[in-house]
Amino acid sequence: FSDKLGEGGFGVVYKGKLRSGFYVAVKILDQSRHSGSQFMNEVATLGTIHHVHLVRLMGYCFEGFRSALVYEYMANGSLEKFLFQGKEQEQKLSWDQLHSIALGAARGIAYLHQDCYRCIVHFDIKPHNILLDADFTPKVADFGLAKLYRKEDDHISITVTRGTPGYVAPEVWNTNLGGVTDKSDVYSFGMLLLEIAGRRKNIDVHVSRSSQLYFPEWAFKLIESGEFEKRLRETGRGDMEVEDEEKVRRMAKLGLWCIQYNSNDRPTMSRVVQLLEGSGDDVSNPPLPFNSSPPREVPFSSSTEESLSIV
Repeated sequence: FSDKLGEGGFGVVYKGKLRSGFYVAVKILDQSRHSGSQFMNEVATLGTIHHVHLVRLMGYCFEGFRSALVYEYMANGSLEKFLFQGKEQEQKLSWDQLHSIALGAARGIAYLHQDCYRCIVHFDIKPHNILLDADFTPKVADFGLAKLYRKEDDHISITVTRGTPGYVAPEVWNTNLGGVTDKSDVYSFGMLLLEIAGRRKNIDVHVSRSSQLYFPEWAFKLIESGEFEKRLRETGRGDMEVEDEEKVRRMAKLGLWCIQYNSNDRPTMSRVVQLLEGSGDDVSNPPLPFNSSPPREVPFSSSTEESLSIV
């Protein structure tokens, strides 16, 4: 307990070392802020899935009032510290690295949604829960809020709002907008993409709404005017080569498609992966995400009806 890695909503994480020499991260759960069901939910979820872009659960302890989760150690911590610590941070990630991190995280989430026996919705996708190993390979972490549902079901039943303010899809907190599905994770990932592309938080809970422009609207207006990359350079977030511009523009456009107010207008995570890979399809300019009556257009240009059906 001498090497504290960080502290989250449900406990403190420490660095440990197994007798084999393997380093681990041990999350000691705060009994006052988590339930036994949340603990067992994370164990049950992570215990049955394995993917290069999902953090690996090594073991757990559940004895009396003490409970802990033991994960593989991620040497570079969370993506959050590389995006939001400002100019004083020791190491900055290149645009190529940021794009690779976004793509890896998307692959991990797509696996949860479509390649598991039952669909797993994470419900808390954000930079803090994207961990980076020594080679900056991204891995999705923290499954305490995750929910499983059968692929034949058309929605997930939830009793309380799940997630972090700024990343929660509208239908999660407003039941009038339809059922909650895996598209709720798509919304959260869209906010993550915008934060990566803009290298700024999508919302600052310490700043009044009147003193800042809503982040997605800021990104939308710049993309619409064709000045997104220019503004990044002016604010000191540019440092991009010509070959980086298309990747950044693609991430920003795709992020705006992912946060469309109507969940049916958002792409699936598998489609997001394809477009981040740049598999030939262009990403068209999205409508304003929160327009009450957004234009009904196909979000991605494509040469075949088959590829459109993936959306």
